[in-house]
Amino acid sequence: MYGEKIVLCGANSYEEKYYLNPDFDALPDSIKDELKIMCVLYVNDVGGILTLVYDKDGELKFEVTSKEFDPMFDEIGSHLKIKQFQREKEELLSALQMYYKVFFLGGDICC
Repeated sequence: MYGEKIVLCGANSYEEKYYLNPDFDALPDSIKDELKIMCVLYVNDVGGILTLVYDKDGELKFEVTSKEFDPMFDEIGSHLKIKQFQREKEELLSALQMYYKVFFLGGDICC
């Protein structure tokens, strides 16, 4: 059904936009709100474009891009902010991985 990766959500500081893949509309509103806050906070703090994507194995990854030679993009801040999210939002990110593996990849809940 899906290729190598599928986008969950993302935010773009250049266009000041947030995107949530409509395939994930079934997520609870509180989760969707938390994802939006996380993505918008990231691009507001460090700039660039942040996209949360699932790889072919169902692992949730942070992808970061920026315009070439963008003086407003904070590369060091980007790494620090992602580490902060991975630490502070570990439970949310793990639950989103499980959700994808079960409902999109047809995996089992156990193990």
